[in-house]
Amino acid sequence: MHGLVRIRRALISVSDKRDLIPFAKALHAHGVEIVSTGGTSAAIAAAGIPVVPIEKLTGFPEMMDGRVKTLHPRVHGGLLGRRDVAEHVKAMEEHGIAPIDLVCVNLYPFEMTVRREGVQEHEAIEQIDIGGPSMLRSAAKNHEFVTVVTDPAQYDSVASELAKNDGATTLELRRALAAATFARTAAYDTAISAWMAARAGNRFPPVFELRGVNEGELRYGENPHQAAAVYRDPTFRGPNVVGAELLHGKPLSYNNLLDAAAALELVQDLRDIAPDMAGAVVVKHTNPCGTAIAPTLREAFAKAYAGDPLAAFGGIVALNAPVDRATAEEIVAGEKFLEVVVAPSYDADALALLQARWKNARLLAVGPVTAAPKSVLVRSIAGGFLAQEADTHAVRAEEFQLAAGPAPSAEVLRDAAFLTAVVKHLKSNAVCIGRGGQLFGAGAGQMDRVASCRNAVEKSGARLREGSGIAVAASDAFFPFDDGPRMLIDAGVRCIVHPGGSKRDEDTFKLCNERGVTCLLTGIRRFRH
Repeated sequence: MHGLVRIRRALISVSDKRDLIPFAKALHAHGVEIVSTGGTSAAIAAAGIPVVPIEKLTGFPEMMDGRVKTLHPRVHGGLLGRRDVAEHVKAMEEHGIAPIDLVCVNLYPFEMTVRREGVQEHEAIEQIDIGGPSMLRSAAKNHEFVTVVTDPAQYDSVASELAKNDGATTLELRRALAAATFARTAAYDTAISAWMAARAGNRFPPVFELRGVNEGELRYGENPHQAAAVYRDPTFRGPNVVGAELLHGKPLSYNNLLDAAAALELVQDLRDIAPDMAGAVVVKHTNPCGTAIAPTLREAFAKAYAGDPLAAFGGIVALNAPVDRATAEEIVAGEKFLEVVVAPSYDADALALLQARWKNARLLAVGPVTAAPKSVLVRSIAGGFLAQEADTHAVRAEEFQLAAGPAPSAEVLRDAAFLTAVVKHLKSNAVCIGRGGQLFGAGAGQMDRVASCRNAVEKSGARLREGSGIAVAASDAFFPFDDGPRMLIDAGVRCIVHPGGSKRDEDTFKLCNERGVTCLLTGIRRFRH
């Protein structure tokens, strides 16, 4: 077969020792001489596999706490020398440089180290690998003759080729491994660069590199004629739908992922606002059409779904507490149809009930739903992309300012915080109305705020004037005129919460005072384009 290269000598130096011994045994079985360093050499020797210490190859001991051990001509000459160039071969022979046909290196765990809480600067610096990336790049450059392995996940494919080809690898495999190597070293350097930029106080580095692990192609994108794939951010911490466990149903689509991520973000905020209560969200086209908090998850889901049952059909549900049997019974009751359910976990009997109800509904377990971590959001536009900090600023009712009308009760203040969290997740211009920890209706994505008020009122319907308690409306930005607030008040709203900041805020304050309506200012705009 064209391009076959027999592996006679391998250099192994790994931080991640998963499956190291089986791989070393596979190499030894084909008569490969194994050269190794430090702890890797000790582990291989302890398994009874012959191994040559790196210092025997280089003629120099490992030194400077292991900082210098593979940076030597007998290592890089053995990797970079071309076997088909007479001058290279002659130079290798003159200087006692033996060819190295395979390099297996995974790098110091820098990314893992800097994600650890409380990590010290000197600890991070010591995890910046120098010799490893150098060997990988040398081997990948000379992949016509050298096989380069960077991840335990690659061991099986290499071992399989050795078994199939009598101890040799194909050029096709070596090319693929070389490409993966340069991707790995680029990502590694990017992580170091970003960490150093952050230490210098730069929230956005001069060069912003995106890194994602391809989790697979999707059936299609937003529409069937668009190809799509999903990438996982290996540095992200916290619950997320990309890394969630799919317990039941079809693979997630592009739109499913967008909607599920939007729903999860909102229930994370609900947990922050009401830590003593369960939260539920129903999302359609990334906008929450139903949201509620309640003492039990069953009640929270029932209130959220009742917010807009018409829009909820075919929707995505997110819950911020484990799903028990009672909640599952509420979810499957009636003629509901759901595409995705996202939750921390599911009790066994609850999971069985949901699986039996819908054959294809996706059931995702994301682990504990904690507050959203600080992160950078990236959005592509023609010719480039935009980057911004995620809006993780918590909604704090105690920070609201009373601008007009009567002082709110504790219940009204909690509803004001609840609806401020909801409006944060609606497409701007956004206005939403609710009461008692329940979203009644919302207007989102409108070109003017009056239209958003009208839509929210229409969606809320008669519930605005029915029942007890004070109806609350929240806006993601200030009201430029008092026409929107007047529409809300005429419909039955008795508390309006918004950021403030309009030149005509006083018009709204005057209206609220005249009508006996509470007006609260948050001081924080919550646009979501």
